[in-house]
Order: sequence, then C-alpha cells, then structure tokens
Amino acid sequence: MTPEESAAAFRALQARLAGQFERFRADPNQPYTAVVIPSQSVDTAELEKIEGVAHYEERALFNLMLLRRPRQRVVFVSSKRLNPLVVDYYLHQMRGVPAAHARRRLVMLDCDDASPRPLTQKILERPRLLARIREAIGDPHRAHLNVFNSSPLERELSLALDIPLSATDPDLVGYGSKTGSRGVFREAELRMPPGREGLRDVEDLAEGVAELWAEYPDQERVVVKLNDSFSGEGNAILDLRPLAEHLGSNPSAATRRAAVHRGLHHLALEAPDIGVDAYRAQFDHMGGVCEAWIEGPGKRSPSAQLRINPLGEVQSVSTHDQVLGGRSGQVFLGATFPAEPAYRLEIQAMGRRVGEVLSSRGVIGRFGVDFLVVPYESGELDIYAVEINLRQGGTTHPFNTLKLLTDGTYDEGTGTFYTTQGQPRAYFATDCLSSPKYRGLMPFDLLDRLVLEGMSFRANETGALFHLLGCLSEFGKLGCVCVEETVDEARALYLQVVEMLDTMASEGADQR
Repeated sequence: MTPEESAAAFRALQARLAGQFERFRADPNQPYTAVVIPSQSVDTAELEKIEGVAHYEERALFNLMLLRRPRQRVVFVSSKRLNPLVVDYYLHQMRGVPAAHARRRLVMLDCDDASPRPLTQKILERPRLLARIREAIGDPHRAHLNVFNSSPLERELSLALDIPLSATDPDLVGYGSKTGSRGVFREAELRMPPGREGLRDVEDLAEGVAELWAEYPDQERVVVKLNDSFSGEGNAILDLRPLAEHLGSNPSAATRRAAVHRGLHHLALEAPDIGVDAYRAQFDHMGGVCEAWIEGPGKRSPSAQLRINPLGEVQSVSTHDQVLGGRSGQVFLGATFPAEPAYRLEIQAMGRRVGEVLSSRGVIGRFGVDFLVVPYESGELDIYAVEINLRQGGTTHPFNTLKLLTDGTYDEGTGTFYTTQGQPRAYFATDCLSSPKYRGLMPFDLLDRLVLEGMSFRANETGALFHLLGCLSEFGKLGCVCVEETVDEARALYLQVVEMLDTMASEGADQR
C-alpha cells in the first residue's frame, strides 16, 4: 500500500467513528469492543527517565471497568503477561456485575516482550498476535482502538485491525507539542508566558533566549522545554543572573547571545539521570521552546481535562491541581480533584477555547491543558496557559476510575463530581508513591492489609485504589487514588495509606 493509499484508508476508517459513537450513545448496552493498547509511543529517551516505566501499561487497567456495561467486550494487550491478582483486583471493584460475567467478556493478550520499545511496535511485529486480536474483536464495525497516545504506529495498527482509532490523527499531534501549544494558545487568545517557539536546535535556542532576555532585561530565569517531552522531565532552567554579571550596562545582541551560549552548558535539568550534553543532543533532535520563568509566591499549577468526541463536540471532563516536584517544581507527581474554586471554572472555560481551536483542526480524543496561576493579596489572579497534552496523562486514569466505579457525573456548572446518590466526591492521586524500603513488598500482602485496615474502596464509594502494582516489589513504587467527599479528606486518607506502607516495610525489616 502506497503512503497515499494508506492515508486514504485511514481517513475512511476514521469516518466510521462518528456513526459508531452516535449509535453507542443512543444505546450503551449494545454489543461493542474496546481494544486497549496502552503503548507509550514516544521518544525512548523520554521513557528512560521514568523509573519502572515497563509497568506503566498497568495504568490503563481502569478500562476493565468498561465491563460494567453488560454487552461491552474489552481486549487488553500488554508487553508481558500481567499478574492475575492485579487483574482480579480491578474486576472485583465493579459493583452490580459478577466478576465471572465480566471475565467472559475480557480477552487478555501479550507480546511476551519486555524490551524498552513501544508496545504497538511489538504487536505489529507479530502477525499471529494480530490475528488473535482480530478474532477477539469480532465485528470491526462495533469496535475501536483505545490508546495512550497517537503516533504513526497506532495508525498502522488501526489499519491492520480494520478498526478506527479513538484518538487524533497522528498527523495532527504537533498541536500538542510545546511549539504547537503556543500556536493554539495564540489563536485561542489566551495569555501565556513570554517566550520563543519553533526552536530547531541549540543554536536556535541560544538565539531565542537572547532575544527574550533583551526584550525582558529584568528576567532572572528562563525555562527550556523539549518539544515532545512529558511530565515536566524534559524541562530545564537557565539562570540568567550569573550571566548578567559579565554583560555590562548595554550589551550588544552578539554579546548577549555569546553569554547565553556559555550558560547553556550549565542548564539545571529536571530529569536527574541525564547530563547536559545528552539534553542538548535531545534538543538538537527534537527542538523546543524557551519561556520566561513565571515568579510569584503561592504559584499553583492547575490543569483542565477535556474531550473532543467524534462529532467534534468539546466536552469538559475535569479540573485538577497538580502536585509537582523535581529540582524546580516542574515534574508531575500527582493531582487533586477538583481544582481550587477560585479558578477552576475559569481554567475550564479557557480549556474549552483551546478545544474549539483543536476541534476546528480535526482533532479528536482526550487532552489536557496546563496552566500557571499566580495569586495576589488583592485577590486578583494571573493565569497563564502553559502547554497542551494531546494524549492521555497522569490525570486520565484516576478520573476515569472514579467515573467508572461510581457511574457518577461531572457537573460542568460547578466543576464538581457527584455520585448517582448526589454525593460529592474528590480525590488525591499519584503515580509516585515510592520509597526504597517498599522494595520487596508483594501486591498480595498490600491488598490483604488494605482490606484489614478498612481502606479499600467501600460501599459508600470512598476509599483507596492502587495501580502500578507491578512496580511495587521491584522498584518500591506504586500509584494510588484516594477518594473521599473533600480534597482535604482525600489527602488525609493518602497519609493513612503511606503510614500503612511504612508500617508494612518496618515489619518486613524486623523479620529479616
């Protein structure tokens, strides 16, 4: 198939999505199959920055809760066979559906390949596995492909399986790059940090930073971002203050540029395990942006999550306050839902403006928009749009877990989630609950203790749920979603979970 024929075939497949969506929305109990491929099809160097990344496919296990719908089928494909205990843990969270009934509609397949490559690539290399997936799908006109992010690999898999991709066309994912985000924000007329985008390599970066510094001579720091990085680990800080000491009172453009060149050898990187030379090489390969570092006491980093359905309709999904860490507070560690009342509806509205621009370009699927909020004593807020994540992210699985567990609804008018009984729910979620002393703890022991302590998800639709359980014994790391009526109560439950894990680790040490 020529590239032109492939593109035409993919467009024809995608055209089926709208009709499938309308039919399923009218009758969610009709037979339908979701093929879940939790491949992180991104730059390998970016994946290597995440400890235990081989287990991150487990984050997509919330999709098993789609089996609450009595005629829904799920085909879940992973790199390696998942621990049956972990799968059972998710199936037993569903209320009103016997686990045996759900299991009959679940097909688990794997590549038996733990190599550090995108899962989708591994699937495409295995014709017999592709055949088993096709057999499990049944009617391709009642199925779609559910993915973490969209790349040419996912397009190829969509064509191989003859089912549409429930995500944006890979040709449009540039709107979610750091450079693309700034272009969309400009069109949506949103305020963003002063900066320069479309920087192709380190030479462009030096020129861009020098221009930005000349325009804002009192700027103390600049943030540098790789175009296609995520979770903040592709960011770095350039401190301009040491460079300014040697510039003089009225430096020429060439002098300023030379100072920046020297400074780029001393970037403060957010990712702890790579060197500046490796980062500069990544920038030469990937390109990126530079932006003025926004200063201000009490600065917050909320996000809005939205969805563009196959009909092109923009839907608000949720808002979160991000929990950030790392050297300069740019690495995503977790989030609380919902975001603070002072700005949640405003960032939701700004996110919708971004969605309208993306929809007009043909984008579909889930995406998030990150913001910076700087409060002032007067009560005024400065809000800056920072970047678009045109994929699933760290806030996708906790919110969908809450929604699928409770069958509740998000009230766009208040930015609050309500159960079917009309009770509000909030949560604290993280992928980074970790400690070296947790290594050696087994998933079974953790789940057993969770039940004994009464912290598992309860009939009143509160409690703690775990993910990334496969990371626990090897890396001492796992994820957790703590659901309560308020954010403060959810944080308190999270602290109880940490205390429980610390106690378990101490008990294990005493037994050695």
